[in-house]
Amino acid sequence: MKKLFLYCAFLLMVPQTIFAGGKLDLKAVTDGTFAAKRISGIDPLPGTGLYAQISADGKQIVTCSFKTGKQAGVLFDVKNTIGESIDSFDGYIMSPDGKRMLIRTKTEAVYRRSYKAVFYIYDIQSRRLDKLSEGGPQQAPVWSPDGMQVAFVRDNNIFLVKLLYDNSESQVTKDGKLNEIINGIPDWVNEEEFAFNSALEFNADGTMLFWIKYDESKVRTYSLQLYKGLKPEKMENEVYPGEYSYKYPKAGEDNAKVSVWSFDIKAKKTQQMQVPLDGDGYIPRIKRTPDASKMIVYTMNRHQDVLSLYAVNPRSTVAQLLVQDKVDKYVKEEAVSGVQVGDGYILMPSDRSGHMGIYLYDMNGTLQREVSGKFDITAIYGYDAKTGDIYYQAATLNAHDRQIYVAHKNGKTQRLTSREGWNSAIFSGDFRYFINTWSDYNTPYIYSTHDNQGKLLATNLDNKELKAKTAEYGWVGKEAFSFTTSEGVQLDGWMVKPADFNPSRKYPVIMFQYSGPGSQQVVNSWNAGSMGQGGAYDMYLAQQGYIVVCVDGRGTGGRGAEFEKCTYLTLGNLEARDQVEAALYLGTLPYVDKDNIGIWGWSFGGYNTLMSMSEGTPIFKAGVAIAAPTDWRFYDSVYTERFMRTPKENMEGYEASSAINRANKLH
Repeated sequence: MKKLFLYCAFLLMVPQTIFAGGKLDLKAVTDGTFAAKRISGIDPLPGTGLYAQISADGKQIVTCSFKTGKQAGVLFDVKNTIGESIDSFDGYIMSPDGKRMLIRTKTEAVYRRSYKAVFYIYDIQSRRLDKLSEGGPQQAPVWSPDGMQVAFVRDNNIFLVKLLYDNSESQVTKDGKLNEIINGIPDWVNEEEFAFNSALEFNADGTMLFWIKYDESKVRTYSLQLYKGLKPEKMENEVYPGEYSYKYPKAGEDNAKVSVWSFDIKAKKTQQMQVPLDGDGYIPRIKRTPDASKMIVYTMNRHQDVLSLYAVNPRSTVAQLLVQDKVDKYVKEEAVSGVQVGDGYILMPSDRSGHMGIYLYDMNGTLQREVSGKFDITAIYGYDAKTGDIYYQAATLNAHDRQIYVAHKNGKTQRLTSREGWNSAIFSGDFRYFINTWSDYNTPYIYSTHDNQGKLLATNLDNKELKAKTAEYGWVGKEAFSFTTSEGVQLDGWMVKPADFNPSRKYPVIMFQYSGPGSQQVVNSWNAGSMGQGGAYDMYLAQQGYIVVCVDGRGTGGRGAEFEKCTYLTLGNLEARDQVEAALYLGTLPYVDKDNIGIWGWSFGGYNTLMSMSEGTPIFKAGVAIAAPTDWRFYDSVYTERFMRTPKENMEGYEASSAINRANKLH
């Protein structure tokens, strides 16, 4: 389920809209006029103080210094290649040895994270550009560690290209078939809910291929009608709709059967790995290690409350359990995707203590260190094996704030950022520098470079022009507030009032929320707001005379496992109750028109809008529910069962969590 919107441009330039006066209009809200400039696409080069990045004009891949931010060299230029020539490209994948790149062109989206593209092999020194394959677009290409082989997926099968043999191509698997067998890439539900798009790796010496196979032949099919549309127009669907059918496992239904396989490249031998797994279990990741005889396979049970990491020998097929994390209720998807496997170590996030912490293991599965406290660690930036330093982001000051820290080997912890608000970081490959992105409720993103002691070295981008523009067009500040519900739960929120606010008047209120498990909308960040852009839409509504309010209820993130997981098995009930309590609280304020309070949301927020308006308390005058799930029996298996288990196990919970079942209470 979508939680965030990401910007992917090198530097997002903002289109300009001319206003008759200093007041927002909907065109300005929707056309990106108030979008902040962003620096993104930073790709740290391992072991160095440099990063690679696509140039501002999109024609080059350049290297830049973390310390100075200045360009250090050019790795690729579309106008300066030998062999093949291209006019543009969409992205790149650097080889592990840094000598070659895969240049991505003609990208075609498949699902949220997956895509097909035409890739080229580029040799940086010789500037030679060659097509990876003549057989059609490729998916999920991966480099061998020595940069001399590339494996990829096409039509659900795995192919191998050897650079030493004039880019000769061979087919590794032949059983791949649409809607039946997938090799090397996840099926839709695994991609969507475990957040990955590649299930294919080489071992450390490049002699073996290792992949996950998905047998979805018994998964039931869901069909979508395709219409002509507008951008792009599909004229073949102008009169009669087309159809797209794919495998969509709903809660309690059959999932794809997963297994792990290896291929000996020299001997051309394929084997299935002996990985212990329940018949209905998941394999949400595979990882390479520096040891050619050891690959890491993650497994999870269908209840998703046990995450196991196995060391698997791709030749002998034998699996050995290294680390197992058993937690109350469920393992968060962020914990699965946050595991890092390095040279001699495994970093595992876990909320086993009641808050998300970091656990450092050696490659034998022995716990070496723990970094945790009465706060949630929300991102792991890396482990410097030379010094023993662990770099991370945490909600230490409060649930709505993020700071950057380093935990030293001697047990001391050092805070590297100084301003309250929302800090995130990208560290250089040698951990000597980091680029920090900071913002708060009322300040757009500021990018700055720091050393690993937190010392400010340079300000890269400050968005001063946007800050001035928001002031020119009458933006007001978001105000943070807290209150205690009738059940004794403290909830936090933010509020936007009209610029000409008069406390003696009574104003209608529009409440915005998402409310999904682990999500946060009440964050001291420029991201706070219903439609991005610093809450431009909320500012527009405020200029129409509304007070706009957002409250994070129970089930949301940043406050530990107990607060987040208390909605387990009965989604929507406590979340709805807390939005009702928020509306009741707002109705006690002297400047709120308690008879004119509305609520809206998108996706889970749409669902919780329906649940809140049918909770039984007649507090909402109006609501808007966009793209709302209405009964969890119809939603996908992985997401739904993580929080609800299966309908067979928890029918009472499903009935109580159905917006359809309480439609007669809709007010």
